[in-house]
Parts: sequence; structure tokens; C-alpha cells
Amino acid sequence: MKISNNLMRIGSLILVFVYFVPIWYISLDAPQFPEGLGLYIYVNSIKGFKPNDLESLNVLNHYIGMKKIVPEEIPEFKIIPIIIGALIVLGLIFSFIRKNQLKLLWIGLVFLGAVVGIYDYYRWGYDYGHNLNPNAIIKVPGMAYQPPLIGGKQLLNIYVFSFPYWGVGIIVLSMVLVALSYYYGQKEKPYVSV
Repeated sequence: MKISNNLMRIGSLILVFVYFVPIWYISLDAPQFPEGLGLYIYVNSIKGFKPNDLESLNVLNHYIGMKKIVPEEIPEFKIIPIIIGALIVLGLIFSFIRKNQLKLLWIGLVFLGAVVGIYDYYRWGYDYGHNLNPNAIIKVPGMAYQPPLIGGKQLLNIYVFSFPYWGVGIIVLSMVLVALSYYYGQKEKPYVSV
């Protein structure tokens, strides 16, 4: 009883940490920037590895016709923090309700949110990499500059690497804890809230 409910509460509450750590990162190795460039993607923002990395990347992207990355104009950065907050509250509410199956519903909602988020990230990358300014300074016929969803990719003389970061690990850990909560809840007969 206590173990199951406490795991559900902890699993929900650790999602708070997702607000403070990057969920994804993209690094770029380019001859123009021997020290490298990189971006951390948070649930509500994009920040460079170094203070000027986003600005430098936007300059680099301008030459090949990519749109400027302006975090304040990305609507998902307003929506995702609200969704995570709702999942935290919902998880806490479910920890007090005597229906163990609600934990599976919560895991399903988190998983669905993650799948939609990854698809949305792919969609943004596709848009930025394919919808290029026809008047760009550098034009390579048939070339697209979509960064990889996961892994590395050579784009002209730039090597791009994209991978999940701490925030994704926290989300996975949260789901594992709630799955354990469900498991212990199944063993506790009858399931009683405390």
C-alpha cells in the first residue's frame, strides 16, 4: 500500500526536474567553428553550449538558407511545461485514488506525450532542413540540412550529432517508478490508498 503509493508520488514528482535540465542536445563540428557549436533543448527554451552558440548557428544557417531559430517564437515551449505540470498533478491525484489501473493510464499519457514530442522535434528539424530560402548565399541542388533525430550525420562540411539528454532520462525513470508502483499495487490486495 505505502510502497505503491509512494512510488507513484515519487515517479510523478521527479518530473519537476525536467524543467531544469536539457531534454535533448545537438552538437555541430564545423571548420568555421573549431571549438564546436551546440544547443541544449529544454522544455521551454533552447540555449547554446556556450553563450553565443545559438547566434553563431543562426549566422551559419543563414548562409544555407535555413530559418533563424528564435526560441520565443516556438509555441511548443509554452505548451510543454503546462503538459508536464498537468502530468505531475494527475500522477499525485492518481496516487490517492484506489484504482491501480490509473497508473497504467498515467504511463500511457506520459508515453504518448513523449512520442508526440519526438515527432514534433522531427517535424521541426524537417521544416528547418528542407524549407530553405531560395535566395541563400550557398545553394547545393538537392541538398537538405535536416539534423538527425538521433545519432550523427554529415551535412556538407559540418558533422551534426543529436541525442536525448538528462530530461529524457528523468522521464524514463519516472515511468519505471510508476510501473513499479503498479506492480506493487497488484500485489497489494485489496489496493488501498494511504
